[in-house]
Amino acid sequence: MKGYKFELFTDDIEKKIREGILKPGHKLPSVRDTKDKYQLSGSTVQMGYEHLILTGLVESIPKSGYYVSNTIREKAEPSGKKQYPVVRDAVFSNHLALTTTINKGRKISEFNVATPGNLMIPQKLLLRTMQQVIREEGLRLLQYYPAGGLTELKENIIKRAAFYQTDLRADELLITDGALQALYIALAATCDPGDVIAVESPCVFSVLEVIKVLKLRVIEVPVDPMFGFDVDFFRGACEKNTIKAVVVTPNFHNPTGTKLSDEQKMMLLHIALRHNVAVVENDIYGDLYFNGQRPGTIKSFDESGLVLTYSSYAKTLAPGIRLGWLSAGKFMERAEQIKFALGSTVSPVYQETVTRLLKGSSYDRHVRSFRMQLAKNAHLAINLLSTHFPEQTLITTPSGGYNLWVKMPAGVDMKFFYDQCEKIGVRFTPGYTFSFSRNFEQYFRLVFADTFSSKRIEAIRQLGQTLK
Repeated sequence: MKGYKFELFTDDIEKKIREGILKPGHKLPSVRDTKDKYQLSGSTVQMGYEHLILTGLVESIPKSGYYVSNTIREKAEPSGKKQYPVVRDAVFSNHLALTTTINKGRKISEFNVATPGNLMIPQKLLLRTMQQVIREEGLRLLQYYPAGGLTELKENIIKRAAFYQTDLRADELLITDGALQALYIALAATCDPGDVIAVESPCVFSVLEVIKVLKLRVIEVPVDPMFGFDVDFFRGACEKNTIKAVVVTPNFHNPTGTKLSDEQKMMLLHIALRHNVAVVENDIYGDLYFNGQRPGTIKSFDESGLVLTYSSYAKTLAPGIRLGWLSAGKFMERAEQIKFALGSTVSPVYQETVTRLLKGSSYDRHVRSFRMQLAKNAHLAINLLSTHFPEQTLITTPSGGYNLWVKMPAGVDMKFFYDQCEKIGVRFTPGYTFSFSRNFEQYFRLVFADTFSSKRIEAIRQLGQTLK
């Protein structure tokens, strides 16, 4: 969980760029000057500047040095349109075929599936660890494991959470069959059919499906592409409605990639405590930050038990590792009952495998490498869209996670856009799948969690040229 040595100086440079103190074109200190100032090795400083280049904040000019980039893409602008809390039934068009599958027989470049690509999965590490588990545990893997999860696995999860100041308790922790089951349990433990909950807008469609199945009603809270979850809007919604729970992704929201500050997290919790609203916190992308330190959670500020935090290892290891966890707070008794009704034991092989990865340094080594690759992919994807798509295209700049949130110019016919995608063989997730309303017709999500082959790059270039 340690940071990189180069963060001693890169954090300072990034902060000054974000705050506008360092302007585009500003020359940055040389490797030698930085090395002397921060008492670092030349190679560490070089790595730091390479990291800043990957984030798109800095450019290298041969034989001249490092400069603040002139092509930093601004985050998508907020609409400026005043919105008001509206209670909706959880009914929306089913477009899941556009988000998770491809047409048979077609070779399609997929940017719509939020899972790591095959070459970004630590295949050798996972298969080697699984084989070791099978050899050593043998018949035990074919028996029931503890209903709440393997004790050693929970201890390792608790130990890791302590590094980012999140205090988890073993008697409030459930091991689940992935993040979606954890969400289902959390909402079923805090709400009854017909209850009103608050949910992010845009919101990932799998969350919307769970809400629909549980027959809950929703108030959609805007997520600003620059500042994240609109805490003030949430406050107003709580003052005018009886809201039982709020579902929020404070760290690298899907699809916008935004991260809430600690101040925003504390403010959200304060509102929830005042109105007795359960906070269901999705932290599945928390380990996938691009720079700085691993962000904390809303749970880290909570002493009431009103926050239920969940995560999984499908996003950081492999989609087939169906193992997650839920810290259920004061709702643990009901959560245990619901978990038992859904199936009491999570795969013993997965539990033992993840336990061994967390116990040693293997998981941390993999995630460090994975984060750097994701940051590189994000920068490449932004540059591709900036270069080849229409000039007025707005793109969020994520600080972690998997996703770019893209708004097409008003003059682009989105039916024509998706028709061209189909002809060229490229697939994104349409914006209208991220809401029960029709607020995001002009948007799409691009997932950059796979390697950018020449074929995938060419597909985006060709699509952009067709639009122009």
